[in-house]
Amino acid sequence: MKRSYLLANWRKPGLLLVFLLVIGIFFLASKPTHVQAETLQSPLIQTGGIPNAECLSCHAQATEPVFLQSGEPLFLRIDVPMFGNSVHGRNSVTCVTCHSNITGFPHPEVTTPTIHDYRLGYIGVCAACHAEQVNATQDSIHGQLLKQGNQFAPSCADCHDPHTQPLVEEVDKSEFAAVCAQCHNGIYEEYKLSVHGKALLEGNVDVPGCVDCHGVHSISDPTTAEFRNSSVYMCADCHTDETKMAKYGLSTNVLTSYVADFHGTTISLFEKTEPGQKSNTAVCYDCHGIHNILSVDDPQKGLAVKENMLSACQKCHPDATTNFPSSWLSHYMPDKNTYPLVYYVDLFYKILIPSVLGIMAIFIASDIYRRVRTSRRKLVPVEVTPTEEGKE
Repeated sequence: MKRSYLLANWRKPGLLLVFLLVIGIFFLASKPTHVQAETLQSPLIQTGGIPNAECLSCHAQATEPVFLQSGEPLFLRIDVPMFGNSVHGRNSVTCVTCHSNITGFPHPEVTTPTIHDYRLGYIGVCAACHAEQVNATQDSIHGQLLKQGNQFAPSCADCHDPHTQPLVEEVDKSEFAAVCAQCHNGIYEEYKLSVHGKALLEGNVDVPGCVDCHGVHSISDPTTAEFRNSSVYMCADCHTDETKMAKYGLSTNVLTSYVADFHGTTISLFEKTEPGQKSNTAVCYDCHGIHNILSVDDPQKGLAVKENMLSACQKCHPDATTNFPSSWLSHYMPDKNTYPLVYYVDLFYKILIPSVLGIMAIFIASDIYRRVRTSRRKLVPVEVTPTEEGKE
């Protein structure tokens, strides 16, 4: 009866509007709602379904891996205590929150050809809770390499093991460096022998680790002109910190002394006016090295710096000889003990130039004063007395 009534009156505007409204509500209710980025920051997104205990009852004992098409093993075992202490375990994130394709046993077959492809498939899953970090990574050098199909570029799970990742506050710089070493082992081996690396491995948190210079998710390409030109200020972040440098007896005058000379002035101009233009002027790491920076007390330090400086100088001064870098005063300000000759010559000119300018100013001022007074003086007529000869 109701159906025939609707069919007979479906052309009436009121009934048609109600019918469309009901269909629209049904459609919206069945469609997944778009979650705003602000609400994606919490990892406490539960999908229900299979509880963790059921998953871990098997995966705690899964010693045999699944072999992918590439022959790479995909290990399935989960260390229960480590997972429980991880950031996901502490926040009660269920296994099926990330592995949403798992609804029962047996599980769907893993068809991705490589471990790299398998991990790439979970970037969207990570973005559900960590949208800001994923977006930053996509714009980084790692993200650019991933877009280019580079099989060695890391995805989220390469750096953050989702089953063991602790809270960020519990991770120190040395652990971050070890993560970077998984791909950049050659650089890491250099860094371990440097003054920074040795101190970091001894627990000194004042020294920079990988993430202090390169960042975490928004890692830029270190081969670009922008990175090179701004690297001076990156080094200055620590080396102009008076509290930090006072602990080690290091001068905080490094940036001021560098910017004051020709090289530093050039870099400053390039960094501000031409950030995309590469400059051939020496920056900090041209002389001091990058990952292999030595201590000032190291017996090889002087030789290493001099060799680095000569190489850097020869980029602009191809005829530079071994003694060429010796003309630079380093970051020292000349005084009676350090470069005394330069200090006294500088002092002489500091006295001479103001004195000469002061005397010239006094001379010019007195000359102007004399001219002004002369111009204001009135001319007095002179009476001429006729002589006897004139009378005749």
